[in-house]
Amino acid sequence: MPGLFYILLRRLRIPLILLVIIYAISILGFVLIPGQDDQGNVWQMSFFHAFYFVSYMASTIGFGEIPYAFTNAQRMWAMFTIYASVIGWLYSIGSLLGVLQDPAFRRLRNEYLFRRNVQHLHTPFYLVCGYGDTSAILVEALSEEGIKSVVIDPDENNINELELNDYRRQPLGVVGDASHPNVLESAGVTSPYCLGVIALTDSDEVNLLIALSTHLLNPDTRFLARADSEEAVANIRSFGHNTVVNPFESFAERLVLALKCPGHYTLLEWMTGVPNEPFPEPSFPEHGHWVICGYGRFGQTLHEQLISSGIESSIIEPLPQDANLPGLIMGNGTGAQTLIKAGVREATGIIAGTDNDGNNLSILMTARELNPTIFMVTRQNNRENSLIFDRAGFHLTMKRGDVVAHKIFALLRTPLLSDFLSLAADKSEPWVNQLLSRILGVMDENVPYLWELKITKSRTPALYHACKPLKIEGKSSVPVPLRTLLRNPHDRDKYLQVIPLLLKREGAVLLVPDEDVTLQVSDRILMCATRSVRRRTDWATQNESVLHYLLTGNNSEGQSYFWRWLQRMRKACQS
Repeated sequence: MPGLFYILLRRLRIPLILLVIIYAISILGFVLIPGQDDQGNVWQMSFFHAFYFVSYMASTIGFGEIPYAFTNAQRMWAMFTIYASVIGWLYSIGSLLGVLQDPAFRRLRNEYLFRRNVQHLHTPFYLVCGYGDTSAILVEALSEEGIKSVVIDPDENNINELELNDYRRQPLGVVGDASHPNVLESAGVTSPYCLGVIALTDSDEVNLLIALSTHLLNPDTRFLARADSEEAVANIRSFGHNTVVNPFESFAERLVLALKCPGHYTLLEWMTGVPNEPFPEPSFPEHGHWVICGYGRFGQTLHEQLISSGIESSIIEPLPQDANLPGLIMGNGTGAQTLIKAGVREATGIIAGTDNDGNNLSILMTARELNPTIFMVTRQNNRENSLIFDRAGFHLTMKRGDVVAHKIFALLRTPLLSDFLSLAADKSEPWVNQLLSRILGVMDENVPYLWELKITKSRTPALYHACKPLKIEGKSSVPVPLRTLLRNPHDRDKYLQVIPLLLKREGAVLLVPDEDVTLQVSDRILMCATRSVRRRTDWATQNESVLHYLLTGNNSEGQSYFWRWLQRMRKACQS
């Protein structure tokens, strides 16, 4: 592709040539037209003086006539030069503004700046393909975690919206088709700082092409994608180590989990929430007869999950592909007679799963009139309708973007979360409910904040040196129990509102480890608290004086004068 400046000069070729000609003729005229000095002698202006005069005269600065007053012939030529140069400059400046405003040139300029910014990017980032509802949630969540995103989207309006949003770590965005390998390459898919590629476009085919390009350009990079059809899921998973999220399957699995194990469902919802997301009010469906309105991909997936769980259901569909489906009732569900025929008055729950938000709202509003106690599940297709769906007060709302974003973010946040959820799934409902009570005690108005604490020399230097075994003969290191990290750095007799959910070390995985377990180098701990608590926990792992105080209770040994003075001032204020 030609360079940006080459394109600019090529587009301004005629204006630049015109200016050169005007300047050349003007200079030549002043050199050839004779003048008079102060004594009336004839003299010829040199090329240097002519160039100097034309330069400031054509730019409308106008110092005066040099080196002597002009003759009438010179002044006539000066007037000609003034008008010619002004016309030339107006034409050139107009052409330049036209080029700068040209959509094609602006896109080329943006691509050039984007490539340059990506090349200068020396921090880890995720490459996100497609910027819609799902990507907006995911990019913001990654930004809150301090991770940068690079976004590709074919719609310029989406990129403009991305740039206008106020993120903690401002992402880079470019207008382009992510299915083209050259666009992926310019976005940094081969960069050593690229943590992974996330394909979230509306087309399964495009997501498949992105997966193929990523695998060929950088086989070692992590790839995650959204896919709505089973065929696309199978295709993307057939090569490499790709992760594919089907929003319909994910929501259906969560609905069935809420039916069978409400505690496990609540734990999953809390653990997979994005940062700063409001705490969701728990709402649990019950077993019984269910009515499914709409038998598309969403309805079929829910129907299969309900059948596998032994739950009876009726299906309302105006144009079914299979007229012999058990429990099928022809209709669209917006009318009361169709719902009554499907047994909505005796049903436990109803699912409005069509691809039309108006129909889904109408179905559930009618069902509520017929059965005020029915559990209502709806599918929201357009994010712009969030206000009316929230006001409607339905029990569960399937927002495809939210489902995909939450699951992908949970996979990206830390591998320990997957280990924790897998182990917690095997625990009993009372055990999970007890853990939920503990988590509720450390939460604020938002979902729990999760992070991984790894004992390494670079991340936690103070804790690393304290846990590292001593190789000096006759001496041994002091054991550091997990309880140490739970103490308040300002007062070790008080404990922080934090819960260690999982401790993973070589050869062992401890679920909700005991506070007396001794920490070791390279231990990885999944912590649950608020963001402010994390800062105090990090303080203890990185500052040797603070850690010494938490271990021994001695707040003076090994501490600086400033630290001791700060402790005295704090005690004085408390007294």
